[in-house]
Amino acid sequence: MRIATYNIEWMNALFDDAGALLNDDGWSARYEVTRAAQTAALVTVFRALDADAVIVIEAPDGSRKRDTCAALERFAAHAGIRARRAVVGFVNETQQEIALLYDPDSLSARHDPQDHAGAPRFDAAFKIDLDVDATEDLVVFSKPPLELAIKTASGVDLHIIGAHLKSKAPHGARNRDEVMRISIANRRKQLAQAIWLRARIDAHLAAGTSLMVMGDMNDGPGLDEYEDLFGRSSVEIILGDADRALFDPHARLGLQRRLGATPTTARFWIRPERRFLQALLDYIMVSPDLAARGPRWRIWHPLDDPECWAQPALRDALVVASDHFPVSLDIDF
Repeated sequence: MRIATYNIEWMNALFDDAGALLNDDGWSARYEVTRAAQTAALVTVFRALDADAVIVIEAPDGSRKRDTCAALERFAAHAGIRARRAVVGFVNETQQEIALLYDPDSLSARHDPQDHAGAPRFDAAFKIDLDVDATEDLVVFSKPPLELAIKTASGVDLHIIGAHLKSKAPHGARNRDEVMRISIANRRKQLAQAIWLRARIDAHLAAGTSLMVMGDMNDGPGLDEYEDLFGRSSVEIILGDADRALFDPHARLGLQRRLGATPTTARFWIRPERRFLQALLDYIMVSPDLAARGPRWRIWHPLDDPECWAQPALRDALVVASDHFPVSLDIDF
């Protein structure tokens, strides 16, 4: 079985309010990429992935006017892919949902929000002292993680949590001091979200649940200077340690090589510096019992993965489709 995570930059802009594809020459939300070009690129990528299930980060908007699942299922029908049914959890106000596209012949999936002591439902608020002032702060997710109960066709039960943690970009800052203040506040909030997510992971592992945690963590070892201020990245918190540590080989490599070459899953244009920045942001972390099954991870990076590089149509589609690249995991159930 192949399970993947894929952050699709502003996929919402490819659909109208009825969920129909705007497969035309109008501009998408990607720089100098038309809606038709992004749609065609996504079709190429999804067909190559041929996944049984894909956690879609930045899935189309869900609101009174728009239906995430309808849009995704129309895209799947247009692409002619097996992963043709969609499920979404708590919708948010960012127009970027977290959803699952899956093959109903391979597995069943349902939204299964949990509520544990010390780890409330992800659409609620988490109490934590963020700034060591003996006063509890209330933290909320701008994009509540998607919790799914999965049953494979062979009868294996597992849970998947799809997550998109808040970015640390200092929006609204007018000077260097404000950049620092907002960045530190944003990192505190992101670390609190990671602690919240880790508390849910601990509850699942204590219950013996087979678990996958995947998505865009918008963070990684050594990603910015504020990590040293707090000691650990969000990724390290979510992974955990000792006998209840989750495993992701790319995260492990990144943590071991802070000054060396690491895998990357995203590629952004830095306009002031006129260059691309590559970063490791997307992960598929698995519980110890799933790691023992010998799964195989793959980053579908058009420049780093030899098979992607050897197929010009796929290589170009990966660049056009999004600023992130899919991460897949093949596992035998």
